[in-house]
Amino acid sequence: MTVDWHLREQARANLRRMVKRVLRKHGYPPDKQETASRTVIEQAELFAQHAAD
Repeated sequence: MTVDWHLREQARANLRRMVKRVLRKHGYPPDKQETASRTVIEQAELFAQHAAD
């Protein structure tokens, strides 16, 4: 199963929400959460691309 990230903006929003929740739970600095969330989403997109190949 693959995720079409370009069409699944809602999936990105849900992933962003989950990542931020985990970061807060583990005491990650609030000012760095946005960058960390972006990094995790980029990694998930790359993983999905490679898994689909």
